[in-house]
This record gives sequence, C-alpha cells and structure tokens, in this order.
Amino acid sequence: MTIRIEQPAGSGGGAAATPEHDPHLKAEAFSVFYGDNEAVKSVSLAVPRGVATAIIGPSGCGKSTLLRAINRLNDLIPGCRTRGRLLLEGVDVYDARTDVVALRSRVGMVFQKPNPFPKSIFDNVAYGPRLQGLRDRGELTRRVEESLQRAALWNEVKDRLHSNALGLSGGQQQRLCLARALAVEPEVLLMDEPTSALDPSATTRIEDLVGQLKGRYTIVIVTHNMQQAARVSDWTAFLYEGVLVEFGKTIDLFTHPRNKRTEDYITGRFG
Repeated sequence: MTIRIEQPAGSGGGAAATPEHDPHLKAEAFSVFYGDNEAVKSVSLAVPRGVATAIIGPSGCGKSTLLRAINRLNDLIPGCRTRGRLLLEGVDVYDARTDVVALRSRVGMVFQKPNPFPKSIFDNVAYGPRLQGLRDRGELTRRVEESLQRAALWNEVKDRLHSNALGLSGGQQQRLCLARALAVEPEVLLMDEPTSALDPSATTRIEDLVGQLKGRYTIVIVTHNMQQAARVSDWTAFLYEGVLVEFGKTIDLFTHPRNKRTEDYITGRFG
C-alpha cells in the first residue's frame, strides 16, 4: 500500500506545535474498562494545541473509546470506568469536581453518522447556545450564521434556515452537525470517523474543513482511512489492542515508523 504524504491543508508551515510545548490534552497512564475488559490500556500521550491529531488502528483497537473518553461520553455506558488521568488544560476531566455539561461545551463532538435533530436548520445550530442560556435573538442569529459559515454550509442554506434539517443531503447534514458542535464555541473538536458514511465529494468537503479549522481549534479525529489521516493530520497515534504503539508527527510515522507493528499496519500486512 502506498500512502501519499502531503503537508496538511491549513498547517501554514513555520514552527510546528509539539506535544511537549503547550499540550492541550494529555493522557497519563489512562485506561478505560468495560466491566473487566480493559479496552484502552494505560495510554500516555500529549496532544498539541491548535493542530489535527489522528487516531488510527484496526477495528476494535480502542480508538473511539479513547476519543469518547475526552468528553466523558463513555459515562453513559453501564459498567464503564477509567484509571489514570486525562487532562484538559492541565485539569483532570475525571476529577469529581468536573462539570460534565461545561466539559462538553469545551469539547465538541461530530459522530460517524450525521445525526441532525428533527428541527429546523436554525434550531439545530442554536440548540447548544440556547442550552448555555443564550437568549438574545441578535446574538443567537450571529452565532448560527458564523457557525454555518465555518462549516462551509451557510451559502447553501441561508435562504432556508427554517426548513427541516432532515431534508438536507448526507454531506450537508454532517456539516450541519459540525456547525452545531462549533456553535457552543468549543476549544477542542472530536471527530469520530466523520466521513465513513459519506460519498467521496462530501468526504473531501469535510477534510478541507479540518484544514481550515485547525489553529482555531484543537482537532482529534478517529479514522479507519490511513490516506485520510495522512492528508488531514499533523500528528498520528497508532493504537493496537488498546495499546498506544506509536505516536509522532504524521509524516514521520507514515514514512519512518519506529515500531514494526506500525510499519506492518500502514503497509497493509494486517488490519
């Protein structure tokens, strides 16, 4: 398998962020258990601020579990527990004092399949800000327009904001879900295989948006598509059977992997 490595869109050159320099997220011997099953095994890594970090690995390796742990979505699964620390801006998100609602405002999420609410396009995007207590109509309208613009959807929907969101195409629905996540003004954006249900054209739109949103947000993207990881990410983590095998700059991991298992995975020998 040949994977073409390009400078990710929006990376801008210059001095690259590093995990050692101002990490936005940091895992310290962090594990996630489903009952007795340790799905994520003592992972330690630092995610740099303002860039895109990809998490790759075969199905069932713990990618989505680790991603969902960042904004504590795994709390909704009976019997799920954690060990170790997972830090956002140096504060453990699993500390008993953590306000989970506030955490999920700081850490937005886009899921594998588009999941718009059966409401208008406007009300989908306004949903989060309203939950945060925003009532000013002018500010709410500004927030909705700005979020749709950042998701590259404004020009397509500006004349039908009060139409049902379920009437949008699959790619438009996914960009609407992205706008909905951005409307609460998060610091971190999590994306769990956001293009797996989309056609190639819609996939390209989402990948382009990742490049445009870097810098403003720290992005963590789970993908089963290694070519996609190579195209959009600055850093890549390779997980295998819940273990972090290798983490490094994407260009280095794909061209000069340090671990034999990483090399075998990215060359298609398994996975």
